[in-house]
Amino acid sequence: MAHTIKNKQKLLDRTKRIAGQVDAITRALEGEQECGEVLRLIASTRGAMNSLMAEVLEGHVRSHAFARATRGSKDAEAAEDVIGVIRAYLK
Repeated sequence: MAHTIKNKQKLLDRTKRIAGQVDAITRALEGEQECGEVLRLIASTRGAMNSLMAEVLEGHVRSHAFARATRGSKDAEAAEDVIGVIRAYLK
């Protein structure tokens, strides 16, 4: 998993922000916040998780699934297509 090691600190920083968002959901529920606020917090946390998932998946596609693809080749184009679909799906 070289791509996660290369971007390790960036990925860890994201997980810490996500943990903070989850803590905010807990506080909102404990504080009996309005449903709309709780839903907004959940949605933003889900978005952050999806972004993290997209980043790790993109690294996987580039580093493992299509590692031997050369720039401009059909395999490289396929990798970009897969990454685009993943990012669109996770939005």
